[in-house]
Amino acid sequence: MFNLFHLSLKLSGFPIVKAQADFEKILQISEADYPNYLETKKREIVEFHLKNNAFYQNLVGKNSFKNWDDLPVLSKKDLQKPLKDRLSKCYSEKTVFVNKTSGSSGDPFVFAKDKEAHAITWASIIHRFGWYGVDFNSSYQARFYGIPLDFIGYRKERLKDFLSKRYRFPIFDLSDTILDDILEHFKTKKFDYINGYTSSIVLFGKYLQARNIILTDVCPTLKVCMVTSEMLFEEDKILLEKHLGIPVVNEYGASELDLIAFQNPNDEWQVNSETLFVEILDENNQPVPYGKEGKVVITSLYNKAHPFIRYEIGDAGILDEKSTLKKPILKKLIGRTSDVALLPSGKKSPGLTFYYVTKSIIEDDGNVKEFIVRQTKLDSFEIDYVSSVELTSEQIQEIEKAIAKYLEPGLHFTYNRKEVLKRTKRGKLKQFQSLL
Repeated sequence: MFNLFHLSLKLSGFPIVKAQADFEKILQISEADYPNYLETKKREIVEFHLKNNAFYQNLVGKNSFKNWDDLPVLSKKDLQKPLKDRLSKCYSEKTVFVNKTSGSSGDPFVFAKDKEAHAITWASIIHRFGWYGVDFNSSYQARFYGIPLDFIGYRKERLKDFLSKRYRFPIFDLSDTILDDILEHFKTKKFDYINGYTSSIVLFGKYLQARNIILTDVCPTLKVCMVTSEMLFEEDKILLEKHLGIPVVNEYGASELDLIAFQNPNDEWQVNSETLFVEILDENNQPVPYGKEGKVVITSLYNKAHPFIRYEIGDAGILDEKSTLKKPILKKLIGRTSDVALLPSGKKSPGLTFYYVTKSIIEDDGNVKEFIVRQTKLDSFEIDYVSSVELTSEQIQEIEKAIAKYLEPGLHFTYNRKEVLKRTKRGKLKQFQSLL
């Protein structure tokens, strides 16, 4: 087999063969020896950046440290300054992998990884996808992702798709006519797996449901579907597994880091403890016990070009009580900490609570394809939805009754039926948005 994907990484200067060998050694470390491995890597990466990175030295305020918990928590706003001012000695923008975050948190920034760190990120991804029989050199991917619309950006992504054995469906327009065309591709191409944004794949699943189609009936080569970047609700997972005809795997990652957690074959959301150190902290930046909710803070153990040390990614989550340092399990991802609704009573509620409560009613009859909730004032919300028919007054009453029960009464809602919903430049659907 001609390993085109591995070759493309090597030609770009990423030492993937060494990275995979190094990653394999990490996997072999025993449960008993893992705490020592983690402590060593944590100390090594901090000491490297304190010695070689002026940006991080200034942030810490000294060039040595004693206690991990005394290190500052890095925010996205800390990183919104020129990349050249954040790079370590011996690295330049020409010698590192450079990319930018999607900005779905509202704080986009440019970041860098040294080539060894980027290679070990790929080793981590290859390993986890391998749990489901996916080989990046030979498996053919149906990709539901955004794509740059400028000529050079578009062609660059299409070339990367070719080298990575994937066919991309641009997701900015997912009307029935476009979904008809996507279905035709599944009839004629031997896809092995699906990968992409949750909301787009769920929309395709609802399209299949409305036509009573099981996708594996028209594309029997399909084995698995990986969803990423947006929340996957249990009822959507059930719908997808039924109408795609394959297991649906939940992925949680960040472009500036790696895969953070990936659903393993035992249906556990297994945290990446090989290349990352994931902490759950309270509002005072103190670790919380397993089973308790807090903000997700992550350290990249291998990135020497740019510090991601105790980096607050902007999400809230809970690690399972059965977690260990070698095998942490993400019990629940609650959503972005920035997506919080402030209510007239003074109560703060995760914005996804509105989305979730509304979803349980609004999609019952199958007419509503997708929707978003937007807070415009302390007591006022707008719901934009795509539907074959207008919401009935009974549905609206049920929504408002449920929200009064689960959150608080006296909130005002406006309902806007749309042809399509606005997505980010990357094609993500922001399910709850606060304009306060």
